[in-house]
Order: sequence, then structure tokens, then C-alpha cells
Amino acid sequence: MLEPIAFERLPVHAQDLRLHVRGFLDQQLADLPAPRRARSWMGFDEHFSRALAGRGWVGLTLPTQWGGAGLDPYCRFVVVEELLASGAPVSAHWIADRQSGPLIARFGTEVQKQFYLPKICQAQAFFCIGMSEPQSGSDLASIRARATPSGDGWRLSGQKIWTTNAHRSHYMIALVRTSGTAEDRHKGLSQFVIDLKAPGVTVRSIRDLAGDSHFNEVFFDQVELDAQSLIGAEGAGWAQVNAELAFERSGPERIYSSMVLLDTWLAYIRARPEHLTREHTVVLIGKILAQLAVLRAMSIGTTARLAAGESPLVESALMKDLGTQFEQDLAQWIADAISADDDFVDNELIETLAYTQQISPSFSLRGGTREILRGMIARGLGLR
Repeated sequence: MLEPIAFERLPVHAQDLRLHVRGFLDQQLADLPAPRRARSWMGFDEHFSRALAGRGWVGLTLPTQWGGAGLDPYCRFVVVEELLASGAPVSAHWIADRQSGPLIARFGTEVQKQFYLPKICQAQAFFCIGMSEPQSGSDLASIRARATPSGDGWRLSGQKIWTTNAHRSHYMIALVRTSGTAEDRHKGLSQFVIDLKAPGVTVRSIRDLAGDSHFNEVFFDQVELDAQSLIGAEGAGWAQVNAELAFERSGPERIYSSMVLLDTWLAYIRARPEHLTREHTVVLIGKILAQLAVLRAMSIGTTARLAAGESPLVESALMKDLGTQFEQDLAQWIADAISADDDFVDNELIETLAYTQQISPSFSLRGGTREILRGMIARGLGLR
């Protein structure tokens, strides 16, 4: 049976970090309007990422011998919470900091650690994730991209899709098949680091509903990979990628995607005190705060398991399913509140809402769809 998530508080040393991060962000984001800050997840700003790295806040959980700060997941929770709550442009370093770095630190060779991790911590190496494929979606076990032995290395052919920031990243960590067929499901999958400037790699951008082009198709045409491109053991990719997804699904990023919208709406309400006498406004604020408090406590509890060296796969899946539903509901609740406001006038709030509503369908897609997550939860509960 699934054990309950402990509702823990952040330790004092992590809380002490908060004021330093908040002061840094107040300075960095002073002139950034709410509609731009609402793009936090997709906001690609390498100069900001390098300024953050200069404070030791990129790769901060990685060991000091590889350039990290050697801090615990609680400290990263605080940094991520402040970044997303303020709407900082985190997209450049996001994947490398959250997933690629910890994955390499856990499963990589000493050569890989010495080469990639210092660059990640300095925000000099940006990573993307090569998981989804056409006709596969979130069913990662059905992927068909294949690496075959070639001399002392490998030769890769195939395609990935919906790859965020592939056109701006230096490297991809891809899950590909090294033996068997798609019908073998979890067997025969391996992970590789791929230099996206290598011969045979083609990246094509996909424009989304919001007018942005952060998604990409990536094609591999007989790409030569050396022996050091393989991460971990050949055939162990499925177990490794599940450990990686625990990092992706468990953090406060599964709660705060709509937080700039919420803050902008609350600022609008505060400037008009008469709104606080309207019952529907007060009820909505209470509903939002109640759900947010519970989800945040769950996320801290999952962080506690990461801090203890565990890999909370099922807890992370539950956290992401509930958190992304809240993020999507939040945008709709605020839209409904605005539509009921006869004297509403606030262009900044409208622009922020428009973007958040356009992008919110992706909240429950990135990192695994609800159907996939609920299957994992059911198995964890012994129902499948």
C-alpha cells in the first residue's frame, strides 16, 4: 500500500535562504510586467540563468566537487518556489538543474560528471528531454528511436517530438531503444546524452496557440555517439527515467504555473476594497488558499522523501495530478470572477489571464498525462 505523505515544514536553514532569493528576484525582475512574468516556465533568458548561477542557485543540490552548492532538496524547494511565484524566466537552466544534472550525478560515469556538471552549475550547458515520439505520446515504453552499436560507440536514428527548448539547448538526454522492439515495452531502453550540434541532428520548431515556439521536433539521421554518451547501464533506461521523472513531478512547479495570474488578480482586488465585501470574491479566495495550502504541504512532504534519498514515484505522480488540476482550475476560476465583474478594467490582468488560459492545457501534459499518472497511482495502491 502507498504510505501517506508526511506534511512536514521546511527546515530553518531553508527558510533562511528565502529572503536572499527574494531580494535577488526583486532586483532582477523589477521592470518585468505580469504578462511576461506569467511565461516563467517558458521564459528563456540565459543572462538571468547565469546571474542565478552566480549566486550558487543553479545545481544547488549537486555535490561541491562538481561545482554544485551541496545543499539539500529543501533549499531547492525554496528557490523554485520563489522563482515561480515571482515569474522569473527559468526556462534556460530549468531542465538541466531539475533533472539532467541529478540524473548524471546519480547514474553517470566520472568522466560525464566532470564534463557536464560544472557546466550545468555555471548555466553554461542547457539540456532538453528526449522522451515523447510521434504515435507514442506519454507511452514511453513504445518508443522506436534506436541506437545500435557502431565501433566503440553507437549510431542513433529516429525522432522525438514536443521537445521543449531543443532549438536553444546544447544537449538532450534521450530515452531510446538499444535492443528488442517496441513490443518489448520496458526492456531494452537506454539513455544517451546527445550533442544537438552533432552531424545528423535536425531541430524543427513548432509554434503553439500562444504564438510561442518552445516545442520542437528533433530528427536523428545516423548520428554517431561515442561510448561516453551512454548514461548508466545499457538497457537500464526505464528505471533511470522513472527516477528522473520523480524529480520532475514532485516539486512546487506543479502548483505555481498560474501564480503570477493569481497575484495580479489579488493586486486588482486589493486596489478595490469594495470587492472584499462581495461574497463570491471572499469564497473564491478562501477556496484558492485552502487548496494551495494542502498542495504545498504535499509537495514539501514529497521533498522530504527526496531529501531522505528515496525515489517517491507514486507520491510524485499524485502530486502532479492534483497540482496541475489546481493550476488549470485557478485560471478558469479567475476568468469566471472577472466575467462577473461589471466594472472590470485592467489590461495587464486581461493579458496575463489570456496567456495563462492559452497555455494551461499543457500543464497536465508535460511530465506525463493524467491517464499515465493515474495508472501509476492505481498500481501503487495495489488496484492494478
